[in-house]
Amino acid sequence: MLTATNIIKNYGSLPVLRGVDIHIKKAEIVSIVGSSGAGKSTLLHILGTLDTSDQGSVSLEGERIESLSGKKLAAFRNKYIGFVFQFHHLLPEFTALENVCIPGWIAGRKKKEITEKATNLLTTLGLAGRLENKPQQLSGGEQQRVAVARALINDPSIIMADEPTGNLDSANAKELHQLFIDLRDQFKQTFLIVTHNEELAQMSDRILHMKDGVIINN
Repeated sequence: MLTATNIIKNYGSLPVLRGVDIHIKKAEIVSIVGSSGAGKSTLLHILGTLDTSDQGSVSLEGERIESLSGKKLAAFRNKYIGFVFQFHHLLPEFTALENVCIPGWIAGRKKKEITEKATNLLTTLGLAGRLENKPQQLSGGEQQRVAVARALINDPSIIMADEPTGNLDSANAKELHQLFIDLRDQFKQTFLIVTHNEELAQMSDRILHMKDGVIINN
């Protein structure tokens, strides 16, 4: 479902990715682990179309990402990829429900349809009583669940998560781990996760270890 071949990325004279190949199947949870500076987040951002490589190709659902640009690339990203980051990036002036709806509104979907779906997602994630709360009125764990619901609103092919538990205490981190597994089991959702959290990595279907800009097992 996702294939990347010979991904090379340099920042000036500093090589960050040195020819990475990766293949991910539908309904897999794949974690990328490695020390800081190994290139994990850079790889995730390239696979998620947030950054570009110097060389190599990325194909998602049969579409060559490097052939897209501008509005076409933004529309592709909004449709096929959901993101969850360490810091939730919720918009403070909007409610939890509105934050979840925004990618659907950007995609031009009907307001009633998106509002109903966002309500159902937040209810499924245990936030039925928090729909009208703004981010500052939510706990860290609740904010991260809102971010997960937002990532799911357009039925993405894959959710890419960059240190999703990095800002959570151990109890909330464990809940988020289980949530990813439940979403995989119930909805066949695919996840690619960059993490330092060994427990989260061990719950994945596969662990890819990165070192010095390459994956040392695949």
